[in-house]
Amino acid sequence: MSQNNHGLQGDGTTGQSSSQSALTLAALGVVFGDIGTSPLYAFKEAFVGGHGLGVSPENVLAALSALLWALIIIVAIKYVWLVLSHDNDGEGGVLALTALAHRVMGDESRRSRFVVGAGVFAAALFYGDAIITPAISVLSAVEGMSIATPEFEHFIVPITIGILIGLFSIQMKGTSVVGKLFGPVTVVWFLCIAWVGVASILQTPMVLQAVNPVHALRFAVQHTDKAFFLLSAVFLAMTGAEALYADMGHFGSRAVRLGWYGLVFPSLILNYFGQGALILRDAAAASNPFFLLASPSGLLVFVVLATAATVIASQATISGAYSMTLQASRLGYLPRVRVLHTSDQEQGQIYIPSVNWLMLLAVIALVLTFKSSGALAAAYGIAVSGTMLITTMLVGFVVYLGRRPFRRVTLAALACFALLEIGFFASNLTKLEQGGWLPLTLGALIFIALTTWRDGTHRVAEHRRRLDIPMADFLSTPMKGVPVVSGTAVYLTSDPKLVPNALFHNLKHFKVMHEQTVFLHVVNENTPYVHTAQRLQLKRLCSGVWTLDMHFGFREQPDIPTALKLITPDVEGETPNLNPMTTSFFVARVQVVSGPGGLPSWRCALFGWMTRQSASATTYFKLPANQVVELGTQVVL
Repeated sequence: MSQNNHGLQGDGTTGQSSSQSALTLAALGVVFGDIGTSPLYAFKEAFVGGHGLGVSPENVLAALSALLWALIIIVAIKYVWLVLSHDNDGEGGVLALTALAHRVMGDESRRSRFVVGAGVFAAALFYGDAIITPAISVLSAVEGMSIATPEFEHFIVPITIGILIGLFSIQMKGTSVVGKLFGPVTVVWFLCIAWVGVASILQTPMVLQAVNPVHALRFAVQHTDKAFFLLSAVFLAMTGAEALYADMGHFGSRAVRLGWYGLVFPSLILNYFGQGALILRDAAAASNPFFLLASPSGLLVFVVLATAATVIASQATISGAYSMTLQASRLGYLPRVRVLHTSDQEQGQIYIPSVNWLMLLAVIALVLTFKSSGALAAAYGIAVSGTMLITTMLVGFVVYLGRRPFRRVTLAALACFALLEIGFFASNLTKLEQGGWLPLTLGALIFIALTTWRDGTHRVAEHRRRLDIPMADFLSTPMKGVPVVSGTAVYLTSDPKLVPNALFHNLKHFKVMHEQTVFLHVVNENTPYVHTAQRLQLKRLCSGVWTLDMHFGFREQPDIPTALKLITPDVEGETPNLNPMTTSFFVARVQVVSGPGGLPSWRCALFGWMTRQSASATTYFKLPANQVVELGTQVVL
């Protein structure tokens, strides 16, 4: 599909199918849920736990001031204004940014490999974040039931698991349907938290003094040790900012910006300041200031609304995980996966069943292990802060090498962002023993899987280059004596310069050549979408033999039969006959075995397992099953 048919363009405009207001509403239901529910646990973490601050006006104003300006600098300026401007043809997320940075560099130097490695590790951390977010968000809301009705305390974990199962079960309906369902609820949520915040601020207006950043700066100078630990609590208010960028491809940058500046940011600030005002009036409220903002009569309704909001909060990282997986697969870091496009109008809205159910199992395991949002809070910040820091670095590379306007000013701003994020990351590292090890462990395991697939596929390609015959030698060899049968044979090949192994198997077993032969090479580009005019390149090699390059972006689902309908004559005015009744597709199925001098045996075993999980070429490329001939081949790594 061409970029022009893509529902979202790089500037955030939408197709005729969706109005900007509808997209913004849907974005509210998907993109902002994570950061929108941070008030449930972020501010209270500054005053609870082993490193919690003592409740005093000085500390409350300092914590609020630090939180406010962190949201302004990191989220409102860096992410919503700057990072969203560095999309990859309308697509966001750390892997899309990595592909953009690699393309800007245009080489395979050590620097380029470092950038790609950092981007892949950030993607791995994002997966850890995507698993932790649903667990901590839903747990924090359901825990509010114990405040409204203490008898519910023993049912927190079962209720949480039930809600999570329901959430992941509706993902197959698609991002658009989920967004339309969740969007109005999210609007009500933000209006309610803003209302209770304003009501509390009016009772204690002195809390507005926290707008002055001097309170945070003075606290940092006078209490450096406490300020360092405070950073990890303040950072929880920003978790979900990375999802704004990862989910941009679903709705476009303009919808994200409108939602943030128009509703989300003002509502969050009003609620945080309301919590601060409450603690200034009643120090005991620091144990759970969010729910204590509500009146006793309306507490149960508030808990139900918070539970609904946290369910929605999980949607941001779930949708982001789908986008990340598709990008990783197209860029060669994951095997082929089954992708379902859930919208006929918006290309970026997808659902990946395997990712959905694996995430559900992992999230349930986390809930059963940690059992409370407080226990998970320690694990939450490391993954997000690591992803944010690497994102800043990648944007810096793009800005520096891309020669964009205001380059020096942008680089200076990015340097400031990086210094702040280094502080956040270091502060979160202090929680390694309390649970911070979890996202780093998950990130390391996922990073190993991603790089193992990349290295394994490269070694498979090298193995084939050593054994397979160059295409030039094959074409120069007379095929006298080989019977020719009618019809067209289409051979899928990973390297158009080499004769595909499936052809030799065909000659070995059937001892025939087809009247026409097409060597089809599917090219995965580092751009999200490819224009229709650039989809196909047909070249005639000799009489009855062609090579065909077929290009797809990393956000597109390859559809070979549909793309073949776009074929045009070659330079000599000829085209192969691709009549479905006379055309056969030949694909090779690789079996990997361990061998000397290749990958370590454990990585070979992992690569072999990932190969077996890969979607078949027939399914992945949407080939007609009754026209496919699959031939197996063994590769020693």
